[in-house]
Amino acid sequence: MRLGLALGYWGRGPSPDHLELACEAERLGYASVWTAESWGSDAFTPLTWIAARTSTIGLGTAVAQMAARSPTTTAMHALTLDHLSGGRMMVGLGLSGPQVVEGWYGRPFPESPLTATREYVDVVRQVLRRRAPVELDGRFHSHPYRGPDGTGLGRPLRSITHPLRDDLPVLLGAEGPRNVAQTIRIADGWLPLYWSPNRPDAYGPAVAELPEGFRVAPLAQVRICDDVTEGLLPVKTMLGFYIGGMGHATRNFHADLMARMGYEEEARHIQELFLAGRREEAVLAVPDAFADEISLVGPRERVAERLESWRKGPVTDLLVVAPDRTTLRVLAELNS
Repeated sequence: MRLGLALGYWGRGPSPDHLELACEAERLGYASVWTAESWGSDAFTPLTWIAARTSTIGLGTAVAQMAARSPTTTAMHALTLDHLSGGRMMVGLGLSGPQVVEGWYGRPFPESPLTATREYVDVVRQVLRRRAPVELDGRFHSHPYRGPDGTGLGRPLRSITHPLRDDLPVLLGAEGPRNVAQTIRIADGWLPLYWSPNRPDAYGPAVAELPEGFRVAPLAQVRICDDVTEGLLPVKTMLGFYIGGMGHATRNFHADLMARMGYEEEARHIQELFLAGRREEAVLAVPDAFADEISLVGPRERVAERLESWRKGPVTDLLVVAPDRTTLRVLAELNS
């Protein structure tokens, strides 16, 4: 099982320790470093900054949001950064949800998310393989554009720039069983959210039959500390925000996933509290048991014991959300 460092997206401003952590992860032998985006900082610019100051560590987005840019634009970002980094780029994509897609990006959330995702990946693949001009008679991503408001003058184009690699890895963030099954069919890897080594069935039966070489790269908060209860608070804070606020009361993919993992009543209660403005109560309502099973928190010996269950399953890359260099170092030692 390889280790990756997941830096996420910025809060109010740039995180002053991100570059330092990325360089330390490279020194410790971590295989990759990953950035993200929501509705603030973008995923590709910080990754380029890190690429310029490292030399061997893999670079990935976990995730770049599909609504943020057209599939050809995403492919342009990926092939450009792959060239500049000497072939270290991996592009991880996510569809996000209606609140973000429509509220921030000002675009309609696709009524058929699976079709929209499949078409998006198809176009990205065509650009990166550069075998022919990009063409797709798609429902959501037509190339050339053939809509009624178009000029009809568009023609299929092939990238001017030759990609460094035509097999640049494409990974997808997916939560629902059908979305996960499609991800396994069309992508090179999967970026699970809230992965529990004890509940792989929560993502559907397709997880039991993964193709050879397929990456399974979940994000997990890791903290080496003496007090497990205290160490779980950042995990619960994240869960309270995502379960409670990253989605509508009637359509929240994160809450639905928590429900499938055996915490349906708790998930709905967290939503109710968060949407009522009682955010601190929502965080405290997150069960310690749930926060604990999707993270690695506690003294070194406890983390070492629990790490074994992560290694025994289908996980190929553990993307570590770690607050400090000590945690990065200890985890590298335990995984060696």
